[in-house]
Amino acid sequence: MKIALGQMNAVIGDFSGNRKKILDYAEKAAGQGSDLLITPELSLCGYPPMDLLDYASFSRENIHSLRILQRDLPKGIAVAVGYVSVNNEAGKGLRNCVSVIRDGEVLFSQAKSLLPTYDVFDEARYFEPASTRKVFPFMGRKIGFAICEDIWWETEEAAGTRYPVDPVAELLDAGADMIISPSASPYYNGKLGVRYRLLSRIGSMGDVPVVYVNMVGGNDNLIFDGASMLVSPDGRLCHISPSWEEDLSFIDPDSSISSSLALPEEGMEAVRRALVLGIRDYVEKCGFSRVHLGLSGGIDSALVATLAVEALGREQVRVFAMPSRYSSEGSLSDARKLADNLGISLETIPIEPMFVSSLDSLTPHFAGRQPDVAEENVQARIRGLLMMAYSNKWGSLLLTTGNKSELATGYCTLYGDMCGGLSVIGDLFKVEVFALCKHINERSIERGGNEIIPQAIISKPPSAELREDQKDEDSLPPYEVLDGILFHYLLKNESADEIARAGFDREQVGQILSLVGKNEYKRRQAPPVLKISPRAFGTGRRMPIARKIYEA
Repeated sequence: MKIALGQMNAVIGDFSGNRKKILDYAEKAAGQGSDLLITPELSLCGYPPMDLLDYASFSRENIHSLRILQRDLPKGIAVAVGYVSVNNEAGKGLRNCVSVIRDGEVLFSQAKSLLPTYDVFDEARYFEPASTRKVFPFMGRKIGFAICEDIWWETEEAAGTRYPVDPVAELLDAGADMIISPSASPYYNGKLGVRYRLLSRIGSMGDVPVVYVNMVGGNDNLIFDGASMLVSPDGRLCHISPSWEEDLSFIDPDSSISSSLALPEEGMEAVRRALVLGIRDYVEKCGFSRVHLGLSGGIDSALVATLAVEALGREQVRVFAMPSRYSSEGSLSDARKLADNLGISLETIPIEPMFVSSLDSLTPHFAGRQPDVAEENVQARIRGLLMMAYSNKWGSLLLTTGNKSELATGYCTLYGDMCGGLSVIGDLFKVEVFALCKHINERSIERGGNEIIPQAIISKPPSAELREDQKDEDSLPPYEVLDGILFHYLLKNESADEIARAGFDREQVGQILSLVGKNEYKRRQAPPVLKISPRAFGTGRRMPIARKIYEA
């Protein structure tokens, strides 16, 4: 049996566009003699549709598009399509479903059994789980369809989740001799290895080949990496599709399992490609064509500008220097050097006149108070005002440049440097920002070029430059310490005492955890953060604002 893996980039709600991609894949697969084309989970409507599912028109359009496909798909090839189906039994009105269509007939349908509600997922809010799991007899094989989460039963990913059924085990009990998993599995750094270990375990446990077809592309803050796979009955990786791009691959589960491949390396290169894809798809799917940002001469804005140019091209990226009395000449010259390296122009808008005017206006109201963070933040808010004005005038998307360490501790200015439509590096700790910048330079040199991000930007002590001789470490611990504490708290859910036992000062741990809790209100108002870790700020970490910070 020849199977085509249709790794596609679906746009949420673009039924006609997604349908066209499925048709295009089907025609190409049929031309190559494929017997079965697999598309990702919810390929017809895009994932995740969230509260669009509350609109009856959404599910109606879904079914309508499926019927058009049923009529228009080429003859002789079966196509597995992911879509939203109507549930005619008791419970929620919708199901997350895959149907196999051939020669105008729906041969088989299977709804998703396990509906995740952890991290960024909230499927139980909308869907009714499958009540039964059946095998699909096709060309002498018995195929078990397990949609995305259905293969994640009690795994490391769904920590704390206990599902009432094991769909894969039931399919194997029913005689399935091949498992096919249409998926929309978001990326995080290290996820590829987690997926492969899971598929390998299923293949070995059931002595069956496992075919995994994943979504690719960015939808809001989620980035889907593709990397569709075929795993042999003894757990070897026999095929892997390219990551970060649409792809149509062809496999034969009987003959392809003789090969054995190494899993591609992850790390900073995967993070770089994920963020580039995330920027490109967010900008395009939201209807923008250009972006801009403030370029301070610091490492965060340097990284965001570099990623934006790669994602969109230099013609679509504008950068601005907005110096005040505290801006060093070194920072301005570093920003100019980076702009030259990227081939973009750096425009300058001095904020000193607006800063002076603002202070004059505030002086009567600040009487009796020493200058402090209020005056510092006026500068950041002036910059935010200017950048948002430019956004309004030119229809350009403002990219924010704050990192995860700053967002966690509130070392950022609401309505200032937090202004914008997309947080590009808000899921990278500061130490990861340094690592990614170094990787980008090393990659450029390896490819015969020069360093892109000036070494002076990477090596100088980080500073917001909102007061004289300001350094980040005046307000925060060294980033190696801070990020270690944040890693244990945000990604491992450890208590202050547990973090202290890992080698951190208990008092300092309490101070940092208190900062994280107190600044939840800022993060609630932040733009979407591109997710590249197991837990990003936003939909994946839902914390109350008004609460006692008991854990400090």
